[in-house]
Amino acid sequence: MVDDRDLFAMRRLFIGFLLVLFLPATAQAGVRVSAFYYPWYGLASTDGVYEHWNQHGHTPPNDIASSYYPASGLYSSSDRLVIAQQMDEIKAAGIDEIAVSWWGRGSPEDARLPAVVSAARAKGIAVAVHLEPYAGRTVAGTVTDVAYLRTYGITTFYVYRPLDFPVADWAAEKGALHTGGVTLFAQTALVGAAAAAGFDGVYTYDIVTYGGDKFRRLCTEAHALHLLCAPSVGPGYDARRGSGDPQVKPRRNGATYDAMWRAAIASGADRVTITSFNEWHEGTQIEPAAPAQRRGGYRYLSYDGAWGLHGVAAEPAYLTRTRYWSDVFHRTLPVQEKTKAS
Repeated sequence: MVDDRDLFAMRRLFIGFLLVLFLPATAQAGVRVSAFYYPWYGLASTDGVYEHWNQHGHTPPNDIASSYYPASGLYSSSDRLVIAQQMDEIKAAGIDEIAVSWWGRGSPEDARLPAVVSAARAKGIAVAVHLEPYAGRTVAGTVTDVAYLRTYGITTFYVYRPLDFPVADWAAEKGALHTGGVTLFAQTALVGAAAAAGFDGVYTYDIVTYGGDKFRRLCTEAHALHLLCAPSVGPGYDARRGSGDPQVKPRRNGATYDAMWRAAIASGADRVTITSFNEWHEGTQIEPAAPAQRRGGYRYLSYDGAWGLHGVAAEPAYLTRTRYWSDVFHRTLPVQEKTKAS
């Protein structure tokens, strides 16, 4: 008899086969592509309770806090098999780095970080941390957080909503925060504020507020102030089931993702950040999704039709397309370096 773990593994292996079948040649080394990664999902069978699949009043396994349903079913971010398979997919998609969502010492994401770091590095994937606005977060506390996370060998940090705190507070801690070769990115389009606060670069994360039309201005301003520019691209946004937000940015069968990638590359970005690998609540995930189906009285959306793919072949469509754009972006590196030197 085949159990759920065996089915999960077989489904992931088949998706991996599809990725290999459709992917182009290996990308050249160069500008980094990073994806925001969420290790916050839990199952009753593995973790004693459903975590995140049940937010906003939903009752898993058929009724979940997402407009899409994972291709391999609901999973636990504590399951090492799940993490290993995700890293295989991330590597195959040409993603060089994961920015792991982290919600403070003692959080479930903190407890899962060692397993994620180990699995990522086993595949040659760099690990950064996405410092989230957890309760009680302060600038002084961020200094302590960075020092703690550096014990895992992590030196790149994306700080979400940094301007919740005064610029002067960040500037006062610049020396302490940059100990040990640390690089800090601020989630903001206020480039001058990020520079004054002592950040090394900017990223946008929010793909609704910060569309591709804003990337060129953002990167031009960042480079003028000697900051790195890492605009965030994403496939779309649909958090109606995840949080109740009625705002939707449609995927348009992949056209939304393509447009954001084109804009990011044209902007002269130093990195491209992807929102997201697996933020299912907001519908920004590129992780494989199941075909459209009705569960728990709700018909879940799918990737069917993306780039002309249908059914099971469409499940990994966004990973496949990520590899395409990652390769294109890496090939721009020699051109960008030549332009900067001239």
